[in-house]
Amino acid sequence: MAVNVLLADDHRMVREGLIQLLEMDHEIQVVGEAGDGYECLNLANKTKPNVVLLDINMPNLDGLQVLSIMKQQKMLCKVVILTIHKEVEYLVKALDEGCDGYVLKDSDFDTLKKAIFAVYAGDTYVEPSLMPLLNASLAERDVMNEKLSDLTKREIEVLKMIAAGSFNKEIASTLNISERTVKNHVSNIFKKIGVSDRTQAAVFAIKNNIISIK
Repeated sequence: MAVNVLLADDHRMVREGLIQLLEMDHEIQVVGEAGDGYECLNLANKTKPNVVLLDINMPNLDGLQVLSIMKQQKMLCKVVILTIHKEVEYLVKALDEGCDGYVLKDSDFDTLKKAIFAVYAGDTYVEPSLMPLLNASLAERDVMNEKLSDLTKREIEVLKMIAAGSFNKEIASTLNISERTVKNHVSNIFKKIGVSDRTQAAVFAIKNNIISIK
């Protein structure tokens, strides 16, 4: 029984080339192709593919947005991100959103086939060359999470205000505590998260989604 594949990429030439390659394998059948995010979601609902090959850079809805919607709607298809993005941030984001595979477009076709059959079988497949970066990133995130868990609720409130650019006097006034208490909180925060100044503390807060940049 063939694996039914839906292909979503905004470049027609890429789609045509991939379809030819995929259909050379008798165990793979391409059931549809989409040029943007909305079309991909519509076709996924209509064709019920086993596996979706999903580009990140697409108009209307990008690949990560499509992936998020698919997971929210509990679609049964497996999703392999097929992208030019080698940056580990994209990989981590895709995995957080629930992708089943992540393959680079400059990989060979055998790698893509391995990914398709691996996710179809229920496994997760990540481009082998990206694994060292992924492991390092996840290890760093574990350390960050440990540091975050050490902060008290009050310290997180103070950290948010530091990251927003507030001075000790403003923090004291807003939280209705003394400046001396604020100084103690700031000192404790710096020690717990391993930073030496307010700028580094703000970067830590942004990286860990304690505050967001508008």
